[in-house]
Amino acid sequence: MQDATTSPETLWHYEKNGVRKDGVDQQQVIALIRNGTLAYGSLVWKKGMADWAKIEQTELRQHLEETSPPPLSGAMVNNKIVWLLAFAPIIGYLLESFVAGLFGATEAQWERAMAANRYWYVTLALNIALSVLDSKRLKQAGHDISRFKGWVFVVPVYLYQRAKLLNQNLAYFITWIVCFFITIGAHQS
Repeated sequence: MQDATTSPETLWHYEKNGVRKDGVDQQQVIALIRNGTLAYGSLVWKKGMADWAKIEQTELRQHLEETSPPPLSGAMVNNKIVWLLAFAPIIGYLLESFVAGLFGATEAQWERAMAANRYWYVTLALNIALSVLDSKRLKQAGHDISRFKGWVFVVPVYLYQRAKLLNQNLAYFITWIVCFFITIGAHQS
């Protein structure tokens, strides 16, 4: 990647899927932007920078703007689904109770089903479905969600990463954790 005319001071390094990619010149970085490998939110670094920075915070921003508009800011992203997701442990518990009532002929059967946590998969499916739906909305808003990979299936990790991506506070992450512990207590009583 480096030729005799390229000095280490002009080489860019970038991150892709948690892996550092080393030593590309500016023309190669521009090509990576144009082919979609690098986009808003991609991390880059070159000699002289104190730390890694989002590509849009560097001189490379102008090349991003040639290819696509910036993603919507966190304040502009619709958070209705993520708030449903934040309360999903409790909503899921109520759905589990409803399903147990449908399949339990008596109150005793319902109580046994709830005590045995027989319909746990209802809450799991709800959490995953809402995470996937929310991640699709983030993608539609222009955000690079490739860093989430399979984390949409591990809801608290997804919520944490989402808050960091959008520069939002951790309110929905904390809400999900609290709701999760409330439902654990409900299942044990």
